[in-house]
Parts: sequence; structure tokens; C-alpha cells
Amino acid sequence: MSFEVHVNGRPSDIEPRAGQCLRTYLRERGWFGVKKGCDAGDCGACTVHVDGEPVHSCLYPAVRAEGRSVTTVEGLASPDGELHPVQRKFLDAQGYQCGFCTAGFLMTTAALEAERDTPHDDGKLDDLPRAFKGNICRCTGYRAIEDAVRGVKHTERPRAGKAVGRNVRAPAGPGVVTGTARYTFDVEVPGLLHMKLLRSPHPHARILAIDTSAALRVPGVHAVLTHEDAPATLYSSARHEHPTEDPDDTRVLDDVVRYVGQRVAAVVADSERAAEEGCRRIEVTYEELPYVIDPEEAMRPGAPVVHAGKGPEQRIARVADNVAGEVHGEIGSVEDGFAEADVVYEETFRTQRVQHASLETHGCVAFFEPKEDGTGERLTVRSSTQTPFLTRRALCALYGLPEDGVRVVAGRVGGGFGGKQEMLTEDVVVLAALKLRRPVKLEYTRAEQFHGATTRHPFTVRIKVGARKDGTLTAVRMRVVSNTGAYGNHGPAVMFHSVGESFAVYRAPHKKVDAYSVYTNVVPAGAFRGYGLGQVTFAVESVMDELARRLGMDPLVFREKNVIGPGEAMHSPIGEEEDLHIASYGLDQCLSVVRNALAGDRSAEDAPEGWLVGQGTGLAMIATGPPGGHYADARVSLLEDGTYDIAVGTAEFGNGTTTVHQQITAGALNTTEDRTAVRQSDTDVVRHDTGAFGSAGTVVAGKAVLLAATSLAERLRTLAARHTGTARHLCVLGAESVDCAGRTVTLKELYGAGHALGAAEELAADGHWGGSPRSVAFNAQWFRIAVDPGSGEIRVLRSVHAADAGKVMNPMQCRGQVEGGVAQALGATLFETVRVDGRGEVTTAAFRRYRLPQYADVPRTEVHFSETTDAIGPLGAKSMSESPFNPVAPAFANALRDATGIRFTELPLTRDRVWLALDRRARDVGGKDGHVGGEAS
Repeated sequence: MSFEVHVNGRPSDIEPRAGQCLRTYLRERGWFGVKKGCDAGDCGACTVHVDGEPVHSCLYPAVRAEGRSVTTVEGLASPDGELHPVQRKFLDAQGYQCGFCTAGFLMTTAALEAERDTPHDDGKLDDLPRAFKGNICRCTGYRAIEDAVRGVKHTERPRAGKAVGRNVRAPAGPGVVTGTARYTFDVEVPGLLHMKLLRSPHPHARILAIDTSAALRVPGVHAVLTHEDAPATLYSSARHEHPTEDPDDTRVLDDVVRYVGQRVAAVVADSERAAEEGCRRIEVTYEELPYVIDPEEAMRPGAPVVHAGKGPEQRIARVADNVAGEVHGEIGSVEDGFAEADVVYEETFRTQRVQHASLETHGCVAFFEPKEDGTGERLTVRSSTQTPFLTRRALCALYGLPEDGVRVVAGRVGGGFGGKQEMLTEDVVVLAALKLRRPVKLEYTRAEQFHGATTRHPFTVRIKVGARKDGTLTAVRMRVVSNTGAYGNHGPAVMFHSVGESFAVYRAPHKKVDAYSVYTNVVPAGAFRGYGLGQVTFAVESVMDELARRLGMDPLVFREKNVIGPGEAMHSPIGEEEDLHIASYGLDQCLSVVRNALAGDRSAEDAPEGWLVGQGTGLAMIATGPPGGHYADARVSLLEDGTYDIAVGTAEFGNGTTTVHQQITAGALNTTEDRTAVRQSDTDVVRHDTGAFGSAGTVVAGKAVLLAATSLAERLRTLAARHTGTARHLCVLGAESVDCAGRTVTLKELYGAGHALGAAEELAADGHWGGSPRSVAFNAQWFRIAVDPGSGEIRVLRSVHAADAGKVMNPMQCRGQVEGGVAQALGATLFETVRVDGRGEVTTAAFRRYRLPQYADVPRTEVHFSETTDAIGPLGAKSMSESPFNPVAPAFANALRDATGIRFTELPLTRDRVWLALDRRARDVGGKDGHVGGEAS
């Protein structure tokens, strides 16, 4: 059969394989702008035009493209490189964050724009919820995308020395909108082999035998790896600066499986198809073992032990009781505090599993490349990771490799949200690469993301609070149980963090906590945006609202009376963190934003007749970095062409740190950000960087960049003075030159002078920051909602978010972080849940079954920033990546309580749950005001 298709105007006569979809056909031809996000036509990241019509190329058979013209995002621009109008709009509005979904939105928008004023125009561009029903964005909250489509411009032109505080465009923008930004798998590696994983069908079992002979006979299969090939070393998949924060309870491949979906064997072959067939041919003999799904049951005497045979040497608190970690503490005497109270309220709250759902799945490629000194080869791992340096350290420890023999590099990362603060693929891929001495790739499917990666920790929080008649809190007590799943990666640390700032934000003389991180035979939980605070904040803010109502007080006034104030010590029963300070205070401004929103609000008028209307608030405090040290090295250098190079280790995945690092450098060197370039996410670039997590990209890596850039500015002035014989204080740095008392020395000339004077070392400077001391950031969320009592449907009438981010480095980007955090939190509040069955098996392993927020689900949130300047953060900045998530669920639940008179105690707040509670009350079950919870799966 003859086959020909034109892709972006270029003919291709290579026939597709039987059953091949158009997406993989295009990517194999090098059109990497076509993304893999869902495998099922749910996310739209793979959208292309076929004869001008937008299609999801993951569903479109490649053979159907015969004789047709296919356009990918790389082909939108004109042949001379001029951007398509839609690409320009997305650049001007910065209608993206990580950018992995952007090609899909661009292609959809461009197709609809082409239909304007034609017989095919059905008005979709005037109805964006309908236009984008086939496209998902996990990062932006959709406002930036709407602004892009509508032609709203947010980005500002560069101005020398005036970068900080302005809407500077992300440097990756042109690459994102043209499809040339390179994500993890957007590279061609000669001789690449593909890995697929055989996973456990049992929640708990011992492997008695594995027969791989049939798998090895599959044509194209090179190796089948089992526990017999893997090192016996135990480690944690969690990545922290200090590995001792996490239990060492994991093997690369284990002879005991502890949840449905755990990897059993790895097949490496010439193609994914051959590797998949190899997996099907493996015969495994299992001895099934008792299992436990519920964490409370797991702690009871006689429960199946998930990690039998391990103990304190693996940093597991109580193996026999399935307790991975625990913390207990008390300030004062809560019993005395409750005795002093006039009103006491106690309730149990539950939060569910949530998937990170970053559109780029986990995966990596490992290959060998010659060492620069010609002394042999070294291993390079290209990974979708938030922690390149920590991953290298772990791989070297696991396989006994020298650090200079391993390089870990991240391309642009397609979303993280904490999920890529793990080593989930690199360990097994490196095992195969070392065995075969060939390049090996493993890329998770969307289903594997659900049953083979990690989730947010489900929490059960029993909380009791007491207060006097005047509204003064007397006591707070919590019992917290976190389900860490089959492995303890992040489990104890998330549990510990969850009861820190959530306690400390409120003053009370008596506080007590008992918290447990518990093993069960389900998919492991891990790091997730907020790192446990969101789960406990849901409980804390709900009970504060309820306690205020029972006291007859305005919940906002009650909060203002009891929240911590500027300069006050932060007290939590888990102990005080000596390096944590209120280095700036904007919580009062955040609450004022809520009060002002309430005062002038008329959104209730938009509620349909007969619907119930209510409003509610939630607040949160978060440390601006993780405890125990978070390190960053940076180097800023003057280059021969008179521009600057910024070398920093932290990864970019839509968090905006690359832009901020350019802004900091441009400000310190009195230049424009377009005269700087960033090299990052590569263990070759700088000495060390802990990683892009804990909201550290600005406050830790940014501080290191500031120190390096400030030091370089001093060095360059000194060098210019020496070169010209001018007093140093008369040498002023400019965008492209140094003014030395009227004599202009270009930066190119200064570079040459540095070498001529034997002072080349003065052309670069290093910065280091250890992440301590730390400050705190504050957020407050307010909603007005309407509820249909006949169906349980909820509409957001108005959403307002106030954020204390210190000096806002880039308002456009920071607003995007807030909007994205609110949108993601709304998904977790209203419908997202990773469901498991009675055996712990995930039953929602696809986007269409899991239900992510789409354009139509997300309201436009009004974002307000407090005017504060932090005494610790770089140039007064604080973090704002994680914290917007935390107050959203309680604010929504409090609004729902206000509207319905019912206190909902379990997430998500689905329509059926709301309707059932309203129906139950209508039938007088539970009285006028009730409490609705249930069992969390």
C-alpha cells in the first residue's frame, strides 16, 4: 500500500503501523508539540488539525490521515516564522503555566477562529465552556486562557533595572506557543529501548516464583527484570534533602507486593508493543496474604502487618501496628481548657484521595554518553522530576555509582504539584540501562498515574474546640489519622507538617495533638500541594466557623479575635520551630479584603429563584519553605556577548521561578531580563539544589540568585574601575554598559578586559542559600454560592482570594498561581476523588472517570495581594505556589453551611451528597441543622 500525508506542508510516505494513532505517528516523525496527556481523548493536549478540522490525535487512526493535510502547533506560524495571531495572543496574555496543554488550546482556538464569519461558525468562541469541553488545563485555573482568547494583554516590555514587580513574560513563552519547548520525552535517542511494567493483581502477596521464559521469547524483548535482578537495598521514593525524614521501606522490585498496581517485573524491548506482550507472557506464582484497607483497622491488634520484618532501623515507628510515623504533644492542659469554655464543639472530618493529574505523566530516559574528559562513559537520566540533584544522590547510593558518573537533567516539566518529588521511574530504568548498556525509556500511561504513582493523603481528623462567651478560644485538641498507603514515602513528614501551621495560626492556651501516619494495602500517598495542611485546615476552619455560629458571633469577627498577630510566637503542640518567624504580616489585610467583599456584594441577586444562598470564609498560614534546610546554589556570569548567564538547579514546571530568577538578576545588574538566560534543572549546572518543592523556587533558589547577582554587580563595578582608572563609586552598571564617570564601557569590552587583566574570575559570582530562617505566608478565601435544593447543584456566585505574598515579584504570574491553586482546590472540594474498591484497587484510572475541573467548572476568582515586604525573603518576597489551595475547601463548606444550615464534614461535596442531606432534613431526619459526613474511601 502506498501512503502519503502532508504534515505542516511536508510530505511523509512512511506507513503507520497497524492500529497506530496519529499522535504517536507524528511524535515519531519529530513533531513533539503534539503531547500525550491522557491516552483516551479526554485532555486535548494532542489536538491537531486534519484538513483544518481539530481532532484528538490520540483517538484518530494514523491511516485515516492518508492523502490529508495535518497541521500541528509547529505549523501554525507562517513559513517565515511570523506567529499565528492566536499564538501571539497566548504570549501576550501568558495563557499558560507549565504549557503542556497549551498546544491543544492553541489548535482548538485557531480552528474556531478560522470558522469566524463562515457558514460553519456556530458561536463557540462566544461560549468558551462549550468550545473547550475537550481541553483540560491543570495549572492556570483557565482565566489566563480566557484572557488569551479574548486578546487581553498582560505582559510588559522590558525596562532596565525595573524588572521586579512587573508582568515580565516567561522566557519559555515562545517555545511553548510554537511547540518547540522540550519536555521530558521530546528528544530523539538513537537505539532507544522501551520498558513496560507488570503490576500486581493482589493487594498483598508474596511472590513464590516468576517464569520469564515465554516473555523472553517475544521478538524484540531484550530483558525481563524481577526482584532477583534488583538490589536488596531499602530506600524511600520520597525526595528530601535529608533522607532520614522518610522510612526506608521500598525496593526497586520486591518479592512481596503490598497493593494492587505495585510493579512486579520490568520488560525491556525494541517497542512498547513488544514490551507489553512480554508482560502478558510472564507467569507469576503468588501466595496471597491478608490485607487491610482502612487505617483505623490497620492499627488494631491482630491486623495484617503491611511491612512485616522491618523495624526502627528503617525508621518505621511501630511496624506491628502499621504506624509509619506518629507525633504527640500538648501545650497546657486541654482538659482544663475545655472546663474553662462556655461552648465546646467536636466533630470528625474526612478528606479523600486526590490525584495530582499533571498532564505530563511520570517517566524518564536513561542513556550513556561520553565523559567530557574522554575517560569513558557516564549515565545520563532525563526525567520529569522536581528534584534532579536528590534523584542523582539516590541513584548513586542505590547502585554504588560515583556522583560524577551520573547526570540527572529535567527538561521542561509538564506539571508537578508535589507528585514529582518522588523517584518512581528512575530507579528501575537505571537498573535496566546498567544491565543492558543501552538507552531505556519508561513513560507512564494515564492509568498508571492513578494506580502506580501517588495521591494526596486521605485524612480523618477528630477535632474538639472550646471558647468563652466573648469568643476567646480556650482549647484545641486534634486526633489525626493519615492513610499513607502501602509505602511511607512522605507519610510521616506530611502528617507532621499537617499539624504545624494549622495549629499555630490560632491563639489558644491549651492545645493537644495525637497524629498517626498509617500503612494500608492501597496505592501509596505522597507529596501534594499544601503537604497535609489543606486536609487539616478543612477541619480547623470548619470548626472555627461552627463554633462562632454557636456563640452567636460573626465568623469573621471570631477569626480576627483569635488569629495570631504580628510579632507573636507561633505555638503548636508538636514543638516550636526556632527558625520560623512572622517576618511580615498580611493576614489582617487578607481578612479586610473579605470584609470589603462582603460589604459591597450583590452577587446573591444572581441566584436562581428558590435556590439557597450562603457565604463563607477560610484562612490558612504556611511556612515559606520546608524545615531542616533547603539548599540552593546559583551562579551568575557575564558572557562574551555582553549578556548574562544564570545557572540554577531548581526545576521549572509552570511555577514561574525561571522568570523570577531573571527579574531578580536584571534588577541587581540594572539590565533587562531579555539580556539574561537561565540554565537550570541539570546536575551539571551548579553544585547543588534541593529541588522545586515546598514553595522554595523564589524564597530559596531566588535568594541564592540574588546573592550571586548582587555579588557580580560589585565585581563588575570593581573591574570597570580598574579597567578605566575611575573611582569605583563612579562606575554605574547599565543595561549594556558601565558608565565610568562619563566614559562608556560596553559589557562586551568589560568581558575582554577581565580576561586581559587576568581577572576572568571576576566575571562570575556564586550565591548560596540554606533555606533558613523562614517566614510565613497567609491566605484567605471567600465564596458566595447558591444551592438548588431540588438537585444539590451548587453554583459559585462570587469567589474572592486574598494572598499575603510579600513583595509580589511578578503580579501576573503570582495571580496565575493563586487562580490555579483555587481551581485545583475546587476540584478536590467538589468532585475529584480517587476511588478504591474493597481490595484497595483504584477504580477511577482515567480522566473521564476521575472528573477534573474543566473550563465550565471554574469561576473567575478575584485575586488581591496584601501590601507587605518580608524581612527574610529575597527583595521582600514570600512563597505563593502551595498556599492558595489550603483555605478553599473550608471556605466552600462554610458557605454551604450558611446556605443550607447543614455542616458537611466529608469531601468531596458532590451534588448527590448535598441533595441527600437536604432531602434527609426535609424529611426531618436530623433536625433543622445537621451534620453530614460518611465513610471516606
